[in-house]
Amino acid sequence: MLPVWDKPLTEDEIEAMIERVAGEVGKRGLETPAILFLEMHKPLANVFAHGALAFSPFLMPFLGFDRVDRYTQFMASPQNVERLIQRIEARRDARAEAKTNG
Repeated sequence: MLPVWDKPLTEDEIEAMIERVAGEVGKRGLETPAILFLEMHKPLANVFAHGALAFSPFLMPFLGFDRVDRYTQFMASPQNVERLIQRIEARRDARAEAKTNG
């Protein structure tokens, strides 16, 4: 069995994950549904993360061990989810401001 969560995520890894997810959400124009989904499920993020760990044998062939390990560890912290919401909102607001000014 592969060891999961054996080393904590560094601050740089967390920032890179937040930036990557917020960028993908913004690229697809899904800011509002993503914010709504994350806000609704923020209290359950830890449960979802542990559930994903339970289903990791099914997820790993598609996503890879490292990605499943990092993202489940990321989602286990409500603070990380809140930071992701704030980043998505900031990107949305910046894009809306650029449209009105440009």
